[in-house]
Amino acid sequence: MRCPFCQTHDTRVIDSRLASDGDMVRRRRECTACGERFTTFEGAELLLPRVIKNDGIREPFDERKLRTGMQRSLEKRAVPTEAVEQAINRIKKQLMASGERELPSRVIGELVMAELKELDQVAYVRFASVYRSFQDVSAFREVIEGLEQRPPESSSNDEE
Repeated sequence: MRCPFCQTHDTRVIDSRLASDGDMVRRRRECTACGERFTTFEGAELLLPRVIKNDGIREPFDERKLRTGMQRSLEKRAVPTEAVEQAINRIKKQLMASGERELPSRVIGELVMAELKELDQVAYVRFASVYRSFQDVSAFREVIEGLEQRPPESSSNDEE
């Protein structure tokens, strides 16, 4: 590992710890030449599948598009940034875990909808209206009725 301060290649690891829910290793390093310390993160490099668009065009997965779409749906909603980042990471893990080299864009859309449904129901309806191309109010009504029929979240943590 090259020292970011003096560019020497000789550094040593002082401390290693798990980071990011155990998916990465955080390492504290020290340069043997200049004595400066710095942190590195190490994670498995897994490739995300290519996306097959509705028109048949294939393109690399773009995390920025995923984030932008979710943020647009969550605009002016009180959802913590950390929760959004965790949702994006869960989507990426599911895509990598699929083992597929290519996936239809609708698979990603369905994963986003599932995450938004848990994060914020208004954002879910916003995303669904664009993703599913709602043509009239009855389509909105169907989605909202589906959310209303959903069983309430368990509050077992509140009872303890």
